[in-house]
Amino acid sequence: MIGKGKSISHTQASMAYGWNQEKNAEVVYRQHLVGENPKEISREFQLIQEQNVNCKKNTLSFVLSPTVEDGKKLPRAELQKICSSFMDKMKLGERQAIAFVHRDKQHLHIHLYVNRIDFNGSAYNDSFIGKRSQQAAEKVAEQQGLTTVRQLQVEKEISLKDIRAEIKRRHDIAIKNFKPRSFADYIKAMETNKVKVIPCINKANKLQGFRFEFDGHNLKGSEIHRSMSGGNIGKSLVNQAGLKPFFREHQEMKIAGKVVQLSNRLALSITKHLIKKIISHGIEF
Repeated sequence: MIGKGKSISHTQASMAYGWNQEKNAEVVYRQHLVGENPKEISREFQLIQEQNVNCKKNTLSFVLSPTVEDGKKLPRAELQKICSSFMDKMKLGERQAIAFVHRDKQHLHIHLYVNRIDFNGSAYNDSFIGKRSQQAAEKVAEQQGLTTVRQLQVEKEISLKDIRAEIKRRHDIAIKNFKPRSFADYIKAMETNKVKVIPCINKANKLQGFRFEFDGHNLKGSEIHRSMSGGNIGKSLVNQAGLKPFFREHQEMKIAGKVVQLSNRLALSITKHLIKKIISHGIEF
């Protein structure tokens, strides 16, 4: 479960959004309130807030988002328990609060509004409220047996690891089997392998590197594997083509519908690679 929090001044407008019937909003939690619409609830908040004229952002707004799978199995009683537990973890105590659940999308989420001003006229300390909201949501999720952000991150990492490995495998096939001699050839070879290669072109209209799109993921080459940075792909290509043919081909090249040049850094990286190879192996380029 993910938790977000902030202090706001536009209480009625935010509450009207939370209580939006078009989003199938349902009140799942309330504390020290009797109003039946956003205007009445906002007025109840305001009566307490008038005790502290110095606090301008006098309402706390939280969004609690269980995972899609967790959200499907949470009845109203459990949602109420989540709100109550979150209030406790945030040490919000006895103050006005109301929460709505939105079920208009596949991803169920809770909007919780809490009066920042308590019944003694004191303002709740909202320092680092975003971070504290996330930590409190983590504790609630653990207590309620829900998926935590840490678990989501681990699952995402496992998924990305598999995606990176698969893109790298298809890259290796493209280099070995298609033997591309230019970046344009390489892009075509990867497209044949069902991987979309997206050139990264700077404001000077020079090619700096590539991003790779596969199975709904979009990753920089260097995030996938060091061999897939722009410079290292260029080194593989120049090994096939030779230095002079490679740079003749890439003085100006048409990529992604644009005529571009190699960035200085990319060109220098490839040139250094060939010089080292010539020196160490005496290869004629």
